[in-house]
Amino acid sequence: MTAHVNTVAFSGVDCVEIDVQVQLSNGLPAFTIVGLPDKAVGESRERVRAALTAIGLALPPRRITVNLAPADMTKEGSHFDLPIACALLAAMGVLPLDDIQNYIILGELGLDGSLAAVAGVLPAAIHANARDLGLICPASQGSEAAWAGGSGVLAPASLLSLINHFKDGDPLPAPVPASARDSLTLPDLLDVKGQESAKRALEVAAAGGHNLLMIGPPGSGKSMLARRLPSLLPPLSPHEALEVSMIHSVAGLLTGGQLLTRRPYRDPHHSASVAAIIGGGMRAKPGDVSLAHNGVLFLDELPEFARGALEALRQPLESGRAVISRANNHVSYPARVQLVAAMNPCRCGYLGDESMACNKAPRCGADYQGRLSGPLLDRIDIHIDVPAVSPLELTRLPQGEPSQTVAARVAAAQQVQNDRYQALAPGGAVRRNADADGAVLDSATPMEDAARQLLTKATERMRLSARGYHRVLRVARTIADLAGSDSLAAPHIAEALSYRRLLPGKQSLVS
Repeated sequence: MTAHVNTVAFSGVDCVEIDVQVQLSNGLPAFTIVGLPDKAVGESRERVRAALTAIGLALPPRRITVNLAPADMTKEGSHFDLPIACALLAAMGVLPLDDIQNYIILGELGLDGSLAAVAGVLPAAIHANARDLGLICPASQGSEAAWAGGSGVLAPASLLSLINHFKDGDPLPAPVPASARDSLTLPDLLDVKGQESAKRALEVAAAGGHNLLMIGPPGSGKSMLARRLPSLLPPLSPHEALEVSMIHSVAGLLTGGQLLTRRPYRDPHHSASVAAIIGGGMRAKPGDVSLAHNGVLFLDELPEFARGALEALRQPLESGRAVISRANNHVSYPARVQLVAAMNPCRCGYLGDESMACNKAPRCGADYQGRLSGPLLDRIDIHIDVPAVSPLELTRLPQGEPSQTVAARVAAAQQVQNDRYQALAPGGAVRRNADADGAVLDSATPMEDAARQLLTKATERMRLSARGYHRVLRVARTIADLAGSDSLAAPHIAEALSYRRLLPGKQSLVS
């Protein structure tokens, strides 16, 4: 007899349907899994055998063949345990085949028959709902699957409770979505004294979704400012929350079945590998750039990151997707992030300060800054100096605006952008000024004559690339939105140009 049940494999956040086929045939007793299983799938044989023994069932003394179709696609992960067990139980007549074929099944089996959490339940539930199928998953992830809105989610705690649901009239309770998880209290911009120019740049970056680079000596407050950027951003919309939560689900980081509501903030260490930042590894898991989708990716000590990792960031920053290339497959994850980077002006950090700079200045500054390529810096919209604030000044300076006040201005500017781009680019492809391009950008940036003349002169004098020219327009559009102006005036262009003065080969990274 041959039994078929449905499960999924993951290609990024997309699901590929897998047909789990189990055949019991005459011959010497054997248990074979075919269909390009990886080591974790191959070990399912022993977990299934032990789980059946734990609930009082024994494998039949026949030849058992498990085929995972399509057979030319590598199957990875422990979530194949439960579908293999269910197909085997259906072939043995323990489970009704007609019933379980209406579900997509995934879960990891313990040796005692319990079900353990697996990665990817949320995208699997969304896929099942789109196919008008139910979903069977571990009990600890039932509330996660319930967010997909499907009508038939079963979340058993063990293999025995699943059998009782179908055979003994002991129905499993329907899981309910868990309350959406909110972040802890975010650091407040009120704590930052001084640094008015940097705080203004942070507000502009938050309003338009622009990438930001801060340069300054150690202890000037660069990391402190970066950690306060999420407090200026609005909560995730329902669609964005689902996007972000799907990525975290595939990575196995979504706990308690609770969707994320605050924008993610990722700050990998500068020793992180390309695979950790972009994504990869044996199962092509998402990296930090994808885990920060719709949020903030903070890279502290930017020149200390591996050159390959920084250059690999160029493509996600431009396209909004991280593509992991394999010899036989390409996996793509969403990666629309707001990059915030910080760096010292040189290795010692005190370039320009005669009393503290090392004896290699200014050569050390040129060498240190030379670690960053021009194409990478050209993708960062805003470059800002963050000078040190003396302890004496800290005691005298008043507190600034709280994050709540700045966030209100940011939200108002973003609402203006939403209304504009819903009219200019229906479909949601453009959400913020940082995303605008081509004809959409031209339509969104009407300029006064004085502004046009200023931009033309600056383009020639600063030798801006085409990408740099358009990024100046985007930043100026955000500045105008914060000011409540429909057209770009000369002051808006002037402020936007001031954020482009730090490109390599034009001026030093230190004023």
